[in-house]
Amino acid sequence: MNIKKMLALVLSGMLMLSLAACGGEDANNIVIGGLAPLTGDVAVYGVAAKNGAELAFKEINDAGGIGGKKIVFKVLDEKGEVNEAVNSYENLKSQKIVALLGDVTSKPTMAVAQIAAEDRMPMITATATAEAVTTYGDNIFRVCFLDPYQGQTMAQFAAQNLQAKKAAIIYNNADDYSTGVAEAFEKAAKEKGMEVVAKESYGADDKLFKSQLTKIAAQNPDVLFIPDYYNRVALIASQAKEVGITATLLGADGWDGIFNDPNVDASTVEGAYFCNHYSTEDEAKEVQDFIKAYSEAYGQQPNSFAALGYDAAKILAKAIEKAGSNDKEAIIKALQETEYDGVTGHIKFKNGNPIKSVSIIKIVNGQYTLDSKITAE
Repeated sequence: MNIKKMLALVLSGMLMLSLAACGGEDANNIVIGGLAPLTGDVAVYGVAAKNGAELAFKEINDAGGIGGKKIVFKVLDEKGEVNEAVNSYENLKSQKIVALLGDVTSKPTMAVAQIAAEDRMPMITATATAEAVTTYGDNIFRVCFLDPYQGQTMAQFAAQNLQAKKAAIIYNNADDYSTGVAEAFEKAAKEKGMEVVAKESYGADDKLFKSQLTKIAAQNPDVLFIPDYYNRVALIASQAKEVGITATLLGADGWDGIFNDPNVDASTVEGAYFCNHYSTEDEAKEVQDFIKAYSEAYGQQPNSFAALGYDAAKILAKAIEKAGSNDKEAIIKALQETEYDGVTGHIKFKNGNPIKSVSIIKIVNGQYTLDSKITAE
């Protein structure tokens, strides 16, 4: 072999090594980015959503992947903070992701969605419920129902199923989720003929609510709507009982996980209802197969955030498969045309939002039970 041929072989080998070093394992796979709060106050949601998505991608990979390629899911911890979420998205984007699954809570999701819309990045959030999330671009999707839809559904349930005449509301005025659900509930309650006898608010860092709850107690409402996350709900429910409120407590999907706190007194939320994305009591095959697989993988029953993460991952993978490539516009188009039977119901999109039913959960003897499934009018 002459020197020129030997030199050419050496250079070729060095080039291949260089490409491998740059692309690594990801060069021959489909890289999907993920954002979730894996630490911090809302980590219970982020970890569950991540676990659900990872389970879905594992099932797909075990079945041969997409077009023979494996899915590599890169999840970064954004700690539930807007700046962390934005920086993490930019990090993922530099790693040549073909789509983004996330974020989990609404504020970080909205911040990222605005940038992703400009980038034309296919983005699907499993759990961010704020109305504005999908308004930034036709490349932004969600699997969960919207905040206003939750408030509307619970008002309808209170009026029709519980025959409530008087309603009260207590909400977090520093949180978009809590505020949005509260406003929708109030509007729908009045439309359904209920009288909203009290509407009280509190701040982001408040721990004492007895002043507001005492005012509510004086109005003797039939139902008290508390649209907030489970850790705050536990405090409010306990103090509501202390001031003598006997109204039926109502909530939204943020209640899911309330028994994760060992300090929660189950008696304070006994008989309460909240709307959720699915129920472990649902006998549908998709639901029971998912619960079995998740429980075996993680040693616990999946909450709704896990179920939504699972559905979001399956939908995204299906869209990538239908697109037949990593082309972002093709993936966006495939997402827009999605129709999927998942753990959280039959899902199709309209303006990036899902059309689906809602599970009403009742707390009985410290357990979540499926009361009914309804679709808001």
